Amino acid sequence: MPNTPRSSTGGRRHRVREEALAEILNTGRRLLVEEGPAAVTLRAIAREMGMTAPGLYRYYGSHRDLIQALASSLYDELATALTAARDRHPADEPGRQLRDACRELRRWALAHPNEFALLFAKPVTDADTTPGTVAHDSGWRFGGVVLDLMVQLWRRSTIHPPAGLDPAWTMQLEDVREHLSGEPVPLEVIYVFVACWTRLYGTVAVEAFGHLDFALTDPEPLFEHTLDDILTALGDTAG
Repeated sequence: MPNTPRSSTGGRRHRVREEALAEILNTGRRLLVEEGPAAVTLRAIAREMGMTAPGLYRYYGSHRDLIQALASSLYDELATALTAARDRHPADEPGRQLRDACRELRRWALAHPNEFALLFAKPVTDADTTPGTVAHDSGWRFGGVVLDLMVQLWRRSTIHPPAGLDPAWTMQLEDVREHLSGEPVPLEVIYVFVACWTRLYGTVAVEAFGHLDFALTDPEPLFEHTLDDILTALGDTAG
């Protein structure tokens, strides 16, 4: 019987490992959705998959590694969804692109409230996005979809930033500018970007987490009004 080429064996092992990693993350996500973040443990996933806990450690060495990988995959999924929404419009219409990307963020959050909570409410500390973590890099890939469109609007429109920004702000906003690939965006304009993101996230989050139920049966008009305000602040009123 002929020997199996080493490269073929290595490729098969890699494929089997990738399939196992995907199954682990899918199982972890299912536990997150069905039972909440506290249920996403290595031991619980091993039990669901018919594995031993030590066997699972060959793939993820700690709970933190597992949660970071799960958060990273969710950020990538969200970035893909926003990119698809963006690309429904021509590249020379960044206002329309941003509007639909923001609508997709709301749609995804409402369709996946537990996943949205893991990413943005951080119910477990291992889901943090501090520099150097896997979730940090993928989080910026997601954020870059929105931020890049804001930069495009800055290039072609008039944004009226606040005058005399507090120096305490500028020190913090420098970190954001580092992610703009050398774009000479004034820190005052980046402040407008951050303020707009805060309004967008806040409006989506209070609805996704059910905190508008006391007042509104349909929060979509509020979201659309907020979106109009955000695009106006960014100098785009095309609608």
